[in-house]
Amino acid sequence: MYMETKDYITPLDSAHSALLERRSIRRYEREAIPEEDLQFIRDAIRNTPTSYNGQQFSVIEISDQALKEQLAEIAAQKQLKTSARVFCFLSDFHKIAVAAEAKGIDNPGFENTADGLIVGTVDASLAMMSAIVAATSRGLGCCPIGYARTVAPERISELLGLPQGVYLVCALAVGVPREVPDMHPKQPQDLVIFNNSYGCPDMAGRLMDYDATVQHYNRTRAGSTSDNDWTAHILSYYREGMNYGMLDALRRRGYGVES
Repeated sequence: MYMETKDYITPLDSAHSALLERRSIRRYEREAIPEEDLQFIRDAIRNTPTSYNGQQFSVIEISDQALKEQLAEIAAQKQLKTSARVFCFLSDFHKIAVAAEAKGIDNPGFENTADGLIVGTVDASLAMMSAIVAATSRGLGCCPIGYARTVAPERISELLGLPQGVYLVCALAVGVPREVPDMHPKQPQDLVIFNNSYGCPDMAGRLMDYDATVQHYNRTRAGSTSDNDWTAHILSYYREGMNYGMLDALRRRGYGVES
């Protein structure tokens, strides 16, 4: 619906804000999300493009406060308990297995290939981005929480009742924002979007410029500050991530990646 009033936010304005002014929100008001906004998020999730239209994902929407608090305690992420909703985005090959059994069709076990693992992960990630855009366009705040995937896969899988062939890709906290934090500086366009082939002139130099930009932002941003740059800080996350043992966790979830 379009209206020619100065104060009315048009769909175009809403899309611009949702895509270009998005930031991660970690503090929320104690306020319920209107049901029509929740339904809009659900509809956006369902309309996500997926590989083969196979829809190799599912989502668990969590409103139960006790369950949110359990997740927050496991992941040490307070926004999991203070947000109005938590959406858990799952790679899901269980549903196709159920359908194949019901029709008596042989299931080749696509999830046991590297491409199957990628397909389910991409589908769930696209669904989460659909939710983020939908929620942000309604003035809600979101925070993706990847640590929910890696911190304790078995405990969280048991808590959520995940069957074989399903694993948590990422959690998303959604609520009415209590803060408007500074936007993190993103890499400039020439480091993200290349022309016809990979790379840009003086990539190392351009990355060092961006590294300095991030460090300046961290030193001067509103709220808590630090001396973190981009390169060393991200590599520290990679070093930590190398200890997660995710391959074994995935295999226990039924993703026996062999090829």
